[in-house]
Amino acid sequence: MRWYLRSKIHHARVTDVNLHYAGSITIDETLLDTAGFEEGELVQVWDVTNGERFETYIIPGTRDSGIMGLNGAAARRVMLDDTIIIAGFELSDFPVSPRVVLVDERNHIKQMISETNGEEVESEL
Repeated sequence: MRWYLRSKIHHARVTDVNLHYAGSITIDETLLDTAGFEEGELVQVWDVTNGERFETYIIPGTRDSGIMGLNGAAARRVMLDDTIIIAGFELSDFPVSPRVVLVDERNHIKQMISETNGEEVESEL
């Protein structure tokens, strides 16, 4: 079995940091649904702005709010307005076709891409 990229939210903007919370990343529920992420799921967060990489778990945020909040210890790894990538992986015997959600500067969905056999396929939203 191998680990494969399953879902990714690409170039989201950090809208909230809350050091005094138990931990996690709060993500707009619309983005979670589109990317195929679940509440409590372990994800990797890659900060494009400063190069930090870390893992945390997901808490759903208000639908269509554009919230992308880092909480607890993770809040020390980012700053407001940083650009981040959130990635989820799946352990599988077979390659997985990842869902890639591209967002605008307000964390609203611009485009959803699936990769099939090495080719990008744009999906209707």
